[in-house]
Amino acid sequence: MTPSEAKPIRVLIADDHAMVLEMFKQFLSNLPDFEAQTAPDLDTALERMDAEGPFDLVLVDLDMPGMNGVGGLSKAIERNGGNPVGILTSNPTAHVVSESLSLGGAGIILKTESLKNLTNEIRFMANGGRYVPVELINRPRAKARDSSGNSSLSEREMTVLALLAQGKPNREIGAELGLAEATVKMHVKSICAKLGASNRTQAVIVARDIGIF
Repeated sequence: MTPSEAKPIRVLIADDHAMVLEMFKQFLSNLPDFEAQTAPDLDTALERMDAEGPFDLVLVDLDMPGMNGVGGLSKAIERNGGNPVGILTSNPTAHVVSESLSLGGAGIILKTESLKNLTNEIRFMANGGRYVPVELINRPRAKARDSSGNSSLSEREMTVLALLAQGKPNREIGAELGLAEATVKMHVKSICAKLGASNRTQAVIVARDIGIF
């Protein structure tokens, strides 16, 4: 069988953030060797596995409804017919990583990961590998709060972040706040750096995951 005749890798991504699902599905659907489906919560993902599975790989968001920490991982593993199931999250603790692996999970994919690396990680996990990113050990953690318990983002950055979460482009944000577009870009860059995100979409995802709003 030639590569062009090979069956696509069937991936199910479950997350309660519509932005996450849209980002992952749009990216994977544009690649010829992937077929991506999505679910907004664990129960829907389990139903989809029963109806259409097993999938070559299932990725479940750690914090979505029905998960109860890594407890939902065991359910997903059981329902995916022995095929790999991994955790999708932003800033997992060492305990989450070790517990998910001990339960038989295929590993961890970070929402802040570059999409360029995503395909290799998915292929690796779908083929039976167990993936844990080196960044979990080496990268500085995103911090929602400083040592005094206050947000590490400035008041202006919090305002810009809230508008980013509404899907507004830099030009509209600038017009609403009376700022030059270049100034908005500077704020977005600072927000991404503080949250450990590589782009505006991931910044919003991380902010929601770590409880900024």
